[in-house]
Amino acid sequence: MRVGVVLLIDIAKSFMIEVTMFKTYIQKKLEGYVVKYFKKHPEVKLVVVTGSIGKTSTKQAIATLLSTKYRVTMHNGNHNTEMSVPLAILGIEYPDDVHSITSWLTVFSAARRRIREATSTDVIIAELGADRPGDIARFGTYLKPDIAVVTAVTPEHMEFFKTMPVVAEEELASANFSQLAIINRDDIDAQYATYLTNSNVDTYGTTGMAEYRFEVEDFTVETGYKGFVIVPEYARSIPVTIKVIGEHSLRPVMAAVAVSMKLGLIPDQVAEGLAMIKAVPGRMNVLRGIDNTIVIDDTYNSSPLAASSALQVLYGLQVPQRIAILGSMNELGDTSEEEHRKLGALCDPNLLSYVITIGDDAEKFLAPAARARGCSVKSFKSALDAGAFARSITEEGAAILVKGSQGNIYAEEAVKMLCVMSEDDELVRQSPAWIAKKDAFFSKFSKDA
Repeated sequence: MRVGVVLLIDIAKSFMIEVTMFKTYIQKKLEGYVVKYFKKHPEVKLVVVTGSIGKTSTKQAIATLLSTKYRVTMHNGNHNTEMSVPLAILGIEYPDDVHSITSWLTVFSAARRRIREATSTDVIIAELGADRPGDIARFGTYLKPDIAVVTAVTPEHMEFFKTMPVVAEEELASANFSQLAIINRDDIDAQYATYLTNSNVDTYGTTGMAEYRFEVEDFTVETGYKGFVIVPEYARSIPVTIKVIGEHSLRPVMAAVAVSMKLGLIPDQVAEGLAMIKAVPGRMNVLRGIDNTIVIDDTYNSSPLAASSALQVLYGLQVPQRIAILGSMNELGDTSEEEHRKLGALCDPNLLSYVITIGDDAEKFLAPAARARGCSVKSFKSALDAGAFARSITEEGAAILVKGSQGNIYAEEAVKMLCVMSEDDELVRQSPAWIAKKDAFFSKFSKDA
């Protein structure tokens, strides 16, 4: 019996070694094709976006502004891992069957064609993600970006990073292997500047500390922010209107302004691009709710900074009722209890009619902290139940914030129950694969009921 167990273990180890070798081979081939592409097409600029939060919104804003002058390539999803980034840069779809040699041979063939062909783009924008220490630095072994944008340093994947200095060192790594770094001055603590070795750095934000910044003159939910863009290249400010909600939503836009100015756009082109900016689905997207309500759909993901910023936006709306639906914030490791309690303590009973939580950590830690402040709180395991409850207590003209992490929270399904919409294309995670995954998840709660 023991001989059989040992044999099975040996077979499993051999299989894992073979899988690892196969992945390493694929990875090296992909990275090599990217290097060859930029060697063959040195005129193509590469902009990379890293940071704890806001990468996709920043990437989209950069693409929107640059499109007023350049041909821009950008993957619409968040293909930001070591295997998917090379394909996103080359504009090749990720294979459905990653274990198929035939699938990868097809990818390699497409990559060789992409290198040979005349380029159809002027600027490539790539999002780089990090799950563990060393992930961003790995990209620097083969990528030499013209510009790196670092959006924020906040708690993320803390089960692996453990401490904030480790997060900072990781996210700022892209700044050090790029020709120019453009860094969010508002959401990256000055103490982390010690991790920068690149002296060619500019800053962006919404405060006076940033070189590229936005000064607010007026705001309405319907029209967004009216104000002025300040850039060091010009003595005069640029009057613009930006249709987003929340000061923290202006920062990705200002990152786009900074990149655009560095790549040669003029003020008229910047203003034209800013007029085209709109919220990305699931990221502070204002939707029309039932009974003339406002639903702020921020369900793509959640983190302490993003959630607290979204709450402040809700507090600033002049409406008869405010409701916060807050899902658990995943991937916080040992800091999860503390961060959820902090968010719960930010829930103000004078400004919120109800706090509704989704998920275990939100129920265990956020909900008690909100109750301690005097808030009315209701907790649910399922976003479907949370949405149904919110609908039952919503008053006409209310504002409802819906925020939560991706895995096993799926707060966008609560949004569906609160909104007036004929299509789901304004919501995140609505593909057939995601719907099937969520149906399986929610079925567990219907069985328990």
